[in-house]
Amino acid sequence: MTEALVITGARLLGNDGADILIRDGVIAEIGPGISHNDARVIDADGLVALPGLVDLHTHLREPGYEASETILTGTRAAAAGGFTAVFAMPNTSPVADSAGVVEQELALGEAAGYATVQPIGAVTIGQKGERLAELGAMANSRAEVRVFSDDGFCVFDPLIMRRALEYVKSFGGVIAQHAQDPRLTEGAQMNEGAVSAELGLAGWPAVAEESIIARDVLLAEHVGSRLHVCHLSTAGSVDIIRWAKKRGIDVTAEVTPHHLLLTDDLVRGYDARYKVNPPLRREEDVLAVREGLADGTIDIVATDHAPHPSENKACEWQAAANGMVGLESALRVVHQTMVQTDRLSWTDVARVMSAAPARIGMLAGHGTELAAGRPANITLYDQSVAGEFTTAELHGRSENSPYLGRELPGQVRWTIHQGVVTLADGEIVEDLGARRGAE
Repeated sequence: MTEALVITGARLLGNDGADILIRDGVIAEIGPGISHNDARVIDADGLVALPGLVDLHTHLREPGYEASETILTGTRAAAAGGFTAVFAMPNTSPVADSAGVVEQELALGEAAGYATVQPIGAVTIGQKGERLAELGAMANSRAEVRVFSDDGFCVFDPLIMRRALEYVKSFGGVIAQHAQDPRLTEGAQMNEGAVSAELGLAGWPAVAEESIIARDVLLAEHVGSRLHVCHLSTAGSVDIIRWAKKRGIDVTAEVTPHHLLLTDDLVRGYDARYKVNPPLRREEDVLAVREGLADGTIDIVATDHAPHPSENKACEWQAAANGMVGLESALRVVHQTMVQTDRLSWTDVARVMSAAPARIGMLAGHGTELAAGRPANITLYDQSVAGEFTTAELHGRSENSPYLGRELPGQVRWTIHQGVVTLADGEIVEDLGARRGAE
């Protein structure tokens, strides 16, 4: 049994203030002046109350790459960013291509306690693109996997992709595709364009992403199955998804915070914190994905949180690893790029960062509205402040954030996961797994 909590004065989805009473991990009551004699009081006067954030695209690195991140440290980073659930990508060692590995990840997440960890299964054995992985076994395991991806690698063979779509259709699953034609991106180092030509770096053309998306939406239509497009990054990709949705194809898409804000001009300094896959694109692409998110063409924001040890980034550009950490900064970047520009309301933010990712991933108990009887997964956000993003705000094992030294609005003040406080007034609650075990 968890402690009773009462949140006072919270602005539900940025609207009028109200109190929220939580008992036994569930929202018991919402309204003005709730009695709280036996409850711990959280003063949320003026704070925006959102349903706990859900990230459909997180790299937690465990098992196998614990020097970069662990499930414990990654979920602490999630809590710091207001996330109560994360979907763990399968590029671990061993790869999460079997029931045994996804169940191990699930158990490690439960032991940590900071966020619900929902494993994503690999589409192919070892993410090699040659033979389908144990999709049915992972779906029927205790982890109940419903999202499958070879993220980091494109499922390039169209026959393998078709078979995967056919297989997951039988249990309502979804294939999340890393859209990158490997032949068109051999040796690529950054976005192909004026900046890559100026710097003499091999370019990564937009068509390498767009051509795979175009093929896959047609495959999904042919099969009648669900397709999700990971980290969409170009104006042309937005156009293809918009066309596919008008046609009635069952496709969803995500955009990362960094593709909503950062451009390939940042590569001029050869700072490898800005090296990412897909690469940072042109200003025109940034504006296009913002508009795509605003008009509903793009369904969700997902972080693609990708931690790396410092030595994998503090090196020459060509040798550096792709990827950025992003859990702690995601909501603040969305605030800056979408809310402050009047493209999204806080109700919209709840949709693209909580309800829709939970729906796409079929994750019960998350992404629900803030209402009596609903699970108490809640994020309390202070939109009135701003400050420089520093390493002190990073709670994982890696520091490869592209936002260090950048001014960002807002601050996540409180995160509540299943009725348990994981972030208290901006500070991570320590030894949470032990506390949960003692309940």
